[in-house]
Amino acid sequence: MIHARGLTRVFKVKKETVEAVRGIDLDIEAGQLVAFLGPNGAGKSTTLRILTTLLPPTSGTATVAGHDVVKDPAGVRSRIGYVGQRNSAGEGFLARDELVTQGRCYGLPAKEAAARADELLGLLHLEPLAKRRPGTLSGGQRRRLDIALGLVHRPDLLFLDEPSTGLDPKSRAEIWEHILRLREAYGTTLFLTTHYLEEADSMAERVVIIDNGRIIADGTSEQLKNDLAGDHITITTSTEEEARRAAGMGNGTAEGTTVRLRVSNAAAALPDYLRTLDGAGIKVTTAETTRPTLDDVFLSLTGRSLTDDNIPA
Repeated sequence: MIHARGLTRVFKVKKETVEAVRGIDLDIEAGQLVAFLGPNGAGKSTTLRILTTLLPPTSGTATVAGHDVVKDPAGVRSRIGYVGQRNSAGEGFLARDELVTQGRCYGLPAKEAAARADELLGLLHLEPLAKRRPGTLSGGQRRRLDIALGLVHRPDLLFLDEPSTGLDPKSRAEIWEHILRLREAYGTTLFLTTHYLEEADSMAERVVIIDNGRIIADGTSEQLKNDLAGDHITITTSTEEEARRAAGMGNGTAEGTTVRLRVSNAAAALPDYLRTLDGAGIKVTTAETTRPTLDDVFLSLTGRSLTDDNIPA
């Protein structure tokens, strides 16, 4: 579905500020739901602009839905949908008219465009809003309309750039419910960016992390967390001396009376560790296990948080 090799692009986005994709090797197969993560300025938007033909690569190749982004950009655009961070619908038309017009722009006959508009209005629960102008809709309703606009021509691949940003938790959950229903109904490949790591963790079959213009991690959420972050055991002891001894027995770190260990399977490792400490006469006052997050994965790879907003954009 997506084949990108060695994409490189450096361009000015404002005075003395550049965003770069230095080298990406990426294959996305049909039907996958892929979350594309990275901090601000990592190269996410640049990559999406290249893959959607909005920005030509300075080197390398990219094939999207069977079409080369440089040699056949029109072929790429005919096979993909794109939902950007800003609302797509204008203010001059009613919601249904927007969908029909979008379909006509993609070459659908008038009757087919109208039928497709009605189909999407039903699937996204927008029928009661068909005769309202976009400016009168709530944030969640507008995002559903944006997604409908991106799907009106039945694309094989849909790019979603921060589809739930700025929405309240209820609206975010509803958007995801609709996204997953659409995927089930049409088998559409979904490639999305998000700052909500719990979305990527729970929804995506595959997580790709980019930093400084390069892919630094690629796999399922569970694979990345197990291989790159690991589970954690945290205990407290009665004294700092006991904490230092306990840390040494588990290859962990001690801070005051708190000991932290990274292990591959915390639930299985904790009982054995506690028995070892008890045998050494170390009294444990509290103990808990935690599963890592995708932010822990990024932290282990780079030493900083994936949600760090201080990275230059």
